[in-house]
Amino acid sequence: MSKTRHIALATAILAAGCSHRASIDPTEQMGADPRLPPAQDFLLPPMQVPKGVGWKDGEAPKVAQGLKIEKIASGLMHPRQLYVLPNGDVLVVESNGPGTEALTTPKQWIGGLVKSNSGKGGKGGNRITLLRKTGANGPWEQHVFLEHLDSPFGVQLIGDTLYVANTGNIMKYRYVTGDTRITDPGKEFTDLPDTVNHHWTKSLLASPDGTKLYVGVGSNSNIGENGLEVEYRRAAVLEVDVATGGSRIYASGLRNPTGLQWEPKTGKLWAIVNERDEIGADLVPDYMTAVQEGGFYGWPYSYFGQHEDRRVKPQRPDLVAKAIKPDYALTSHVAPLGLFFYQGDNLPEAYRSGAFIAEHGSWDRSPLSGYEVSYVAFQDGKPVGRMQPVVTGFVSADEKLLHGAPVGLAQDADGALLVADDVGNTVWRVTGSR
Repeated sequence: MSKTRHIALATAILAAGCSHRASIDPTEQMGADPRLPPAQDFLLPPMQVPKGVGWKDGEAPKVAQGLKIEKIASGLMHPRQLYVLPNGDVLVVESNGPGTEALTTPKQWIGGLVKSNSGKGGKGGNRITLLRKTGANGPWEQHVFLEHLDSPFGVQLIGDTLYVANTGNIMKYRYVTGDTRITDPGKEFTDLPDTVNHHWTKSLLASPDGTKLYVGVGSNSNIGENGLEVEYRRAAVLEVDVATGGSRIYASGLRNPTGLQWEPKTGKLWAIVNERDEIGADLVPDYMTAVQEGGFYGWPYSYFGQHEDRRVKPQRPDLVAKAIKPDYALTSHVAPLGLFFYQGDNLPEAYRSGAFIAEHGSWDRSPLSGYEVSYVAFQDGKPVGRMQPVVTGFVSADEKLLHGAPVGLAQDADGALLVADDVGNTVWRVTGSR
């Protein structure tokens, strides 16, 4: 059977069981106290994924009033993360999963086919591309900076050492300011959990003093159904000592922590977290939270604090009692993959000192949620108010076509917001319209 017929069959099967639409207004699931309805049971959970079509010439996402957007790079191979070097060069990590997760259920097979049709399953480059701006208003050059990586995601520079988090290890390379290509073969710095790779991304963040690296490691399952032995050192943020490569679990119970960042006012570590699936279109809200050292955030036994997930057997009431309630819900199934605390002055005052969030978009919610870059204001180091849409238009109004999906975020040397788009294979640059 052809791939097209496989997808058509999968879509038809899903449509037959897709009557359970979301009933809660997404704004009711934003903030510290989201509305949480009763959990639902499904033989096959509802799934809705638009068809990936990319961007035609002249097309671009929409931006909020007072902003403008431009394309600064295209033709990339699934760009996921962005990192701005001290000299203003921008690194674009091009990657996708290694494809090592076994398909053990019909649900996985169907879900994989439908999601691949969205463009989110596009082949990753396993490389890093460097973008360099030429002149004040000139184009951005593209240089292949580092190749032969293994599903890379996080990247950080400490001194003259560039650390790259592959799916199974952290590599380190000698970096020379201004070079457009790394020729150093690199060496393994430390290994990372590398079995099954249900969640393959490894986000990376250096401590301000450069002595530690923090690594976001996602779970190997939805709720531990593959056995807890394959969850060893997963669903956690790891702390790695830069001097020795030794590591420890810094915080746990975080199903898939990505977008690690330091909140500038308090200096606290924050993360965005993709929560669990298959108990309803309105459960469970993804979230962002300050990450407490030694903290436990519930996975797999409970969600959003101490709401028990009765599917998990055996339960651990002792751990549920310790589960920390996240700081801020982002609504259900938006799939946040990028977080950035903006500190520039290029964008209007309304977007300064808060957090931008890249929502990669839902696959098990109807109507769709996510597929945009949002902004949350912060006051005294804490999020306040509701999320505001900033960059939209990645999905068509009828929810059938997907032009792009935002992932990594960064701030360039001029204070513009950069957005990696892994379905459109593009990097976008958002500036104030003044």
